Amino acid sequence: MQGKVLIVTGALGALGKVVAETASARGARVAGIDHAPSQVSATPERIEIGGVDLSDPAQAKTAVEAAAKHFGRLDAVINIAGGFAFESVGDGDIKTWQRLYALNVLTALNTSRAALPHLAASGTGRIVNIGATGALQAGSGMGPYAASKAGVHRLTEALANEWKGKVTVNAVLPSIIDTKANRADMPKADFSKWVTPQELAEVILFLASDAASGVTGALIPVGGRV
Repeated sequence: MQGKVLIVTGALGALGKVVAETASARGARVAGIDHAPSQVSATPERIEIGGVDLSDPAQAKTAVEAAAKHFGRLDAVINIAGGFAFESVGDGDIKTWQRLYALNVLTALNTSRAALPHLAASGTGRIVNIGATGALQAGSGMGPYAASKAGVHRLTEALANEWKGKVTVNAVLPSIIDTKANRADMPKADFSKWVTPQELAEVILFLASDAASGVTGALIPVGGRV
């Protein structure tokens, strides 16, 4: 990661913070983009761009261009921004489907589209998306979430084919991530079977590295202990 310039969306969330901090510790320069307000001042190594609705193409482009201007280039985009809701198909609200599509698919789409010219110019451009193992076979109550994450999977494959030879595009498919929020929601679960943010960050940053130059269009399950 030494010297690489990364955009991490959802950088103020449980997973985003770990990915951004780990990348920074390994010598990367990181632009964190989040819907929440920025928490730190910009430095030559780190910038946070807060208050951004990445489901809006114009806002996504403005944020990406700000990151590229600050660092002079972009080498990788890690699309972590997203959302979850547990809701049955028959009794649920159509607005949940629309909201999760916006949070999970449009955020990744808009950020990637805005960054692709910069990533292609890098020569080692990388996009890493966050899918879900739960989107491979949706269970009860998982319809809207699984459908939106399946959209992320197909987006990953389409971009990988369209930009083959210029930018690699892959996705990690976590099982349940061990976060405070998930522990609160599922207090009786066996947390030892969940994937930790650090474990997930290791796979994400490998895919964003030079070592992963031969991998593109891959959907990689992470945390299969559940």
